[in-house]
Formats: sequence, structure tokens, C-alpha cells
Amino acid sequence: MTASAAAIPGPSRTKGFLRVVMIEHSVFALPFAYIAALTAMFFHDGSVDWLTLLLVTIAMVGLRTFAMACNRIIDREIDARNPRTAGRELVTGAVSVRSAWTGAGIALAVFLGAAAALNPLCLALAPIAVIPMVVYPYGKRFTNFPHAILGLAQAMGPIGAWLAVTGEWSWDAVILGLAVGIWIGGFDLIFGTQDVESDREQGVMSVPARFGVPAALHGARAAHVITTALLVWYALATDAGAFFWAGLVIVAVAFGYEHSIVRPHDLSRLNRAFFTVNGFIGIALFVCALLDLVVRGLTV
Repeated sequence: MTASAAAIPGPSRTKGFLRVVMIEHSVFALPFAYIAALTAMFFHDGSVDWLTLLLVTIAMVGLRTFAMACNRIIDREIDARNPRTAGRELVTGAVSVRSAWTGAGIALAVFLGAAAALNPLCLALAPIAVIPMVVYPYGKRFTNFPHAILGLAQAMGPIGAWLAVTGEWSWDAVILGLAVGIWIGGFDLIFGTQDVESDREQGVMSVPARFGVPAALHGARAAHVITTALLVWYALATDAGAFFWAGLVIVAVAFGYEHSIVRPHDLSRLNRAFFTVNGFIGIALFVCALLDLVVRGLTV
């Protein structure tokens, strides 16, 4: 096999790369991008532009895939020294670093291509969205608050989705973006509690490692209270109807459940809190937001 051929992902390499980037975790941020895009379409001309929605999807998945690949590549030596992550594909060699960089490059090209197809403003601002995706993996090397960088990166999704539809800035989208960023930063605090011992041994910086598990969980609770408040603000700013408000009740209950099952001295249900509950939150609010927009007159 030639060197050039080796650099092109085949079926097995593609499957391995998709495991590296955990493509299924797109469920966290993508529903909020849809909420922003569909709300913008409702206010713009009252109907769904399916091509724009498809391009938003491609852009979101492309950028997230690039970000996750960079994260795994940059952190592979740290992952190798952490028992929880020592089995990851880039550590074991199941996926080569070269293949991962190739996949990251393709994902970045897909993102930029989708941004260019949307409108000139999206393309012009695309590099700004890329920067925090690359900075985040390095954050744990120079700040105790890398979760804030992750939150900033994720906050750009709804803002970008609104820009994709209208080509204009929207403070309503900023409110939703902040809600998403603080929400994801909050559950990243929860996720980080399982690596406290390893992080301290390696000098990896984070809120749980610096301030302890109880402080991190308190911080996550505060973040999710703020998230709920921002979602209420967004609902008021966009004149949301009954279905969206029902969705907010569901989100608040889910947050309460999430924080009831994770305790400083009992992290056994952390994966349920992190993956299941947060995945449910995004999907549930999207469904309620879509129903609300349709009832208010959005043509699908």
C-alpha cells in the first residue's frame, strides 16, 4: 500500500475514526442549533428552509467532529496515563494519529464548505468558531477552568445557526447560545469528577482537580440554574408559547434528577447523569420547541 493510500480512510478506518470522535454525542448540541435555526425561520418568513437546515446540520457535525478529533489527538498522552481512557483508539493504536488528522482535516473542510454554502457572513466568521475548538484541549494545561472554554465553543452553535438563516446578528440567539454553553460547561464539571485522582497525579488542571468533587458538583448545579434562567429569558424574548414552556418544565425536572443521582461520594451513576439525562434534555426541548413553532404557524 502506498503512503497516499494509507492516508485515505477506508471502511475500517472510518469506523475507528467515528469511535474516536464519538459521533453519537452530536445529540447534545445539535438540537439547540435546530431550535435557533427554526425560530429564525419562523421570524424570517414562517416556513422551514430544508436546504439551510441540512447545511446547518453538516456544519455542526463537521465542526464537532473536527473538535473531538483534535481533542483526542492532543490529549492522547494524557489519556494513556489515565486508566479510564487508556483503552481509547489513539492510545491503543487501533486508529493511527495520521488517520485521525486526516479525518479531522476532512471534517474541517466539510464545515468550511457548509459555511460557505450558507452565506458570506457564516464563512467569514467560521475561523472564530474553530479557534476555541483547538484551544480547549490545551486549556487543561494552563487553567483550572477549561470547562469555560468548552462552554464558549458550544455557545457558538445556536448563534451560528441563526446567522445561517438570516445572515444577521441576533441577541436572542446569543441568549440561547449562552444557555447551551453554560449547560455543557456544567455537565463537563460533573464528567470531570471521575478523573480527579489521575488529573492530580498528572498535573491536569480542572475545577474538580483543583477544588474537589463537592465544589465541582456545586458549580454544576449553579451552572444549570443559570441555564434554566437563560432559557426562560429566551422564551420571553421570542414570545414562546405553551409547548416551549412545557419543555422548560421538563428540562428543570431533568436537571433536578441529574443532580440527585450524582453525589460527592457516589459517582456510580455518573454516566447516566452525563449521557442519558443530558441527551434527553436536548431532544426533549427540541421536540417541545418544534411543536410550539408549528402551533404558532411555522410551515414545515
